[in-house]
Amino acid sequence: MELRIAKDGYTARELITRAYYLSGIVAREAQVPSGVQMTVGLDLLNSLLDYKQIETDLIPYWQYIELPAVGSQEYYFLPYVAAVESMTFNIDVVRYPMQSVTRRNYYGSARVDNIPSLPFSYNFNRALGGGNLALYFLPESNYPLKMMVKIFLFDVTLDTDLTNISESVPYTFINNSNQGLDTGYIEYLRYALAQYICSEYGILFNPESKDIMKSLERKLMYVGPPDLSMIKSTILNSDSKPGFNWGDVNIGLGWRPN
Repeated sequence: MELRIAKDGYTARELITRAYYLSGIVAREAQVPSGVQMTVGLDLLNSLLDYKQIETDLIPYWQYIELPAVGSQEYYFLPYVAAVESMTFNIDVVRYPMQSVTRRNYYGSARVDNIPSLPFSYNFNRALGGGNLALYFLPESNYPLKMMVKIFLFDVTLDTDLTNISESVPYTFINNSNQGLDTGYIEYLRYALAQYICSEYGILFNPESKDIMKSLERKLMYVGPPDLSMIKSTILNSDSKPGFNWGDVNIGLGWRPN
C-alpha cells in the first residue's frame, strides 16, 4: 500500500484523487482527475458511504448517545441510527439495563398494551432514514435513555474534511459528537472507491489491490465485533432471577421488592 505522510485534515477531494490513481484510470504524476471525473468520483463516494447504512458491519464506530423517553409513549423514530447494541434507562443517578427482544417476540406475543411502568424491554427495526424503537412497558416518566449505537456515515462535498464531520443530529453525545473518520478507515474507503470507479468505467480492478481491500474489510469487522453473549430469562419461579409473570404485569407494574 502507498504510504501517506500524516497531516491535519483529509478532504474528500484528496481521497477521490488518490482513488483515481489507485484505479489506474488517471496516471499518477502525469495527470490529475478532470472536473467531470471529480464529480463522478464524489457521486460514487457518497453512494459508497450510503451503502454502509446497509453494510453496517463495516462501520467500526460505536457512539454512546442519550435521548429522553416520553411518558406513556411506546414508539420512537431514531434518525440516522443504523444499529443499536445496548440500551439503559436512568432513574436519577441509577442506571437500569433494558433487554433487546426479537421482532416476532415483541410484536407477536400476548401482553397488556397500556401499562405505564419501567421500560425493561425494547425492539429496534431499521426504517427509512434511521430506525424505529419500541419500548415495553410504556415509560411512566421521561426517563433518560442511553444507548450504544452506530450512526450513518454522512454524505460529503469535495472540500469536506473527512476527519472532522459535524452533522446536526437530535441526540446528546455522551462520548464524542465528531462523526469524522480516522485515516485508517479512509484508507479502506480509498480501495473501495477505486473498485467503484473501475466498475463505473468498465475496467477490471487490479487483483492485488482487490486482495488488499478484502484484507482491510476483514480487519474492520474485528474492530468492533458484535457482543454475542447471552442473557437467559425464564418464566419459572424456581430460578433466582425469574422473568416477568402475571403479578409483574398486573400488580407490580414492573417493580419488584428486594
